[in-house]
Amino acid sequence: MAQGFTLPAVGAEGFQRTAARDAPGNDRTKEMPLSSPLKLMTLGASALALSACATTGAADTAAAPAAPGAPVLTERSAAEFEADRTAILAMAGEYTVTFDFSEFMPVEAGYELAEDKTTPAREVVYVIEDTGDYIALQHLLLVGDPSAPMVIKHWRQDWLYEPERLMAYQGFGTWEMHAVADADAAGAWSQTVYQVDDSPRYAGIARWEHASNAATWEPEATYRPLPRRDATIRDDYDVIEAVNRHTVLSWGWTHEQDNSKVILRDGEPRELVREHGINTYTNADLEGDGAAAEYWAATEAYWADVREAWDNIMLADVFTVDDDADGTLLYGPVLSEGQAVFYGAKDTETAFGEAAEVIELRVTADGGAVDVR
Repeated sequence: MAQGFTLPAVGAEGFQRTAARDAPGNDRTKEMPLSSPLKLMTLGASALALSACATTGAADTAAAPAAPGAPVLTERSAAEFEADRTAILAMAGEYTVTFDFSEFMPVEAGYELAEDKTTPAREVVYVIEDTGDYIALQHLLLVGDPSAPMVIKHWRQDWLYEPERLMAYQGFGTWEMHAVADADAAGAWSQTVYQVDDSPRYAGIARWEHASNAATWEPEATYRPLPRRDATIRDDYDVIEAVNRHTVLSWGWTHEQDNSKVILRDGEPRELVREHGINTYTNADLEGDGAAAEYWAATEAYWADVREAWDNIMLADVFTVDDDADGTLLYGPVLSEGQAVFYGAKDTETAFGEAAEVIELRVTADGGAVDVR
């Protein structure tokens, strides 16, 4: 069902930074998917009501004066905070999608531009958790026969208001967790992106900018692993340095990526080629959307266990992931265990136990083994 997006008016009410972090009901209650398109839309609307808890007690708290020379914190009003949430929640729904990537400028002498890659898709996006200052959106692909599609778990995006730490990819399967300065966190949301098996991919932090007909979130450039469209067919660069821009509109939303493909293996970062990507999500009433609800109802508990495992791993300062380009070591086995749960071949406990063995074999944290069970 087409899902419109209207930006609420932004007022001048004060919003204390601590209110969202200490909001009551911060238990990350899951929003269960519903089968009809109309009910899918209500996920975002009902979750939006939780934003009221973010302002509890704010009016009674006086801000302490800043010390001389201290960084200025950019406070967010209650209306701005609600507008941010509205934009994030508007990315849930049903969409026809186009993934479009074009290399346009060779930087390395003699480099020949790769062919453009355009891929159509159909996706359902669920709000699977919402606590007011934390929102998790799960993407599910519908493939094959439109009337009886196969469901494939796709990427996940987690949004956190005023985060204290942020994941940063370093290349070669290594991530670090970095502290976020108060001045950078104030009024800002982080987006952390996970792969189809819920292993980490990249993260960024920025403040939402709201206009009358669009809302945009654009962080600074960060590293990310090679996308699977390249990782499976080439090995001439090591990371993508990307600016990751989300724009929410009345007809859907876009995910733009200003990418630089960078070589790190020689010890000095060197740009190979620049690429522009735009993923376009257009509101739709998808045939066969009930298959997504059935898949998520069957596998939600399994994927909650997998997410918890990664949450625990990411408490470390540094972690590494060992997988090959085709995902046969980690990505494939963990995803396959979810499929086994969906088809009734395994129960959640058994499937997660086997997935945990794979994760423990392929992941290290702070230089040591991990225990996720």
